[in-house]
Amino acid sequence: MEKRRDFIRKSAIGTAGIAIGGIGFSSKSYASIIGANERIKIGVIGIRNQGRVHINNWCDIKDSHNVAIKTLCDADEELFASRSKIVKEKTGENPLTEWDMQKVFDDKEIDAVSIVTPNHWHALATVWACQAGKHVYVEKPASHNIWEGRQMINAARKYNVHVQVGLNNRSSNNVREAIKFLHEGGIGDLFMARALCFKSRDSYGMAKDSDSPETLHYNQWLGPAPWRLYNEKRGHYNWHWYWDTGNGDTGNTGPHQLDIARWGLNKNEHPETVYSTGGLYGFKQDESKPGEKTPGKMVYGEVETYGRDKTLQETPNTQTAAYKYADGTMLEFETRGRYTNHEGSKGQGVGNLFYGSEGWLEIYGDTWKAFRGREREPFAGSKESESKQKENHYTNFLESIRAGNNKMLHCDINEGFYSSALPHLANISYRMGRELKFMGDYEKFANDPEADALLTRRYRKPFVVPDEV
Repeated sequence: MEKRRDFIRKSAIGTAGIAIGGIGFSSKSYASIIGANERIKIGVIGIRNQGRVHINNWCDIKDSHNVAIKTLCDADEELFASRSKIVKEKTGENPLTEWDMQKVFDDKEIDAVSIVTPNHWHALATVWACQAGKHVYVEKPASHNIWEGRQMINAARKYNVHVQVGLNNRSSNNVREAIKFLHEGGIGDLFMARALCFKSRDSYGMAKDSDSPETLHYNQWLGPAPWRLYNEKRGHYNWHWYWDTGNGDTGNTGPHQLDIARWGLNKNEHPETVYSTGGLYGFKQDESKPGEKTPGKMVYGEVETYGRDKTLQETPNTQTAAYKYADGTMLEFETRGRYTNHEGSKGQGVGNLFYGSEGWLEIYGDTWKAFRGREREPFAGSKESESKQKENHYTNFLESIRAGNNKMLHCDINEGFYSSALPHLANISYRMGRELKFMGDYEKFANDPEADALLTRRYRKPFVVPDEV
């Protein structure tokens, strides 16, 4: 099998040599080219909520892009049967299952991996995958902190692999059209962008520490995070709301909107200052008596919520952030996790607003509208019939791999890193309780070792993101 794959790779390179040279590929990049007729084999690492989305997407393009899921990997074996059933029903093939991602990286037949773990695993899993020569599609935010995001870039470049970050708005035709309109001066000179994340979430509740489920390899799930006893309210999906494993809604939905904001402002750099404030509002401060507890309601993530009851959540549900770039351009971001009005022409809850010298523009999902001056009717925007047209972020990843052209990626790790750094900066400012000055060239705060400590973390051996990747 290995000889066959090597032969196909070499044959593809040999026959495409002239064309490749004509578009500027280096000889070093040849190693990453997979022949057009060769099946790309995928390992999906993390198969619960968003992982199921990845599974369905890879299965849906199995024929059009000759891709197959070879292995499903998750620290919780309870998921193996249901997720394997999806693959079997959609492709007719039975995937392998594995709880240890290192076994996936060791498999020479696997070309690429989808990393859909909790945030605290994104960087280490990506670095390990790059070291094993695998191409990577990693979910947002690219990393759990800023330092390890830089290490992901270093690993991708050193091992000459393609790393796509799951900021999939980058593959929306209409969003790309809106960004082009902004960059060409459609509303004049831009001076501010505003990103919105208005998602009303109820309490995720309280629970005592307990033994982990028998199906869960808990030490593996915890990975780089500090050791602590298992608690169901800090586990599946709930991990978003604790600093050791997640980044709150600012680092959950936020990266999508902050990415569009930075992209629209055409800022390929870090901001110079950030100030973020907020808190956890709207929930009871004391635990309810047994007969007064709100009945659980199953929500996205396969977890229960409990109205306004007390919660163990650490991250804020209401948060604002203000960034300023070197040229004075402003970027605002707001998370509202309780009941709220909306913004925009039709009451958008999740989206983007851009402000220029000649007017303003809104992006909401796959649609956009631009307004001139004080006018109430848009003078430009996407057509309703085209609102659902979207290129596939997954196919873009595969096409980039086959072409051996990293520049084809709609969201290379470098783009994903700069956009993911924005929620991280906001969270650091929030936790410090003050405005911070960031020296982007050094990726350090100005004379602020206390804030610098939150640019990285203490890793639990052996789950350590290395200094030298």
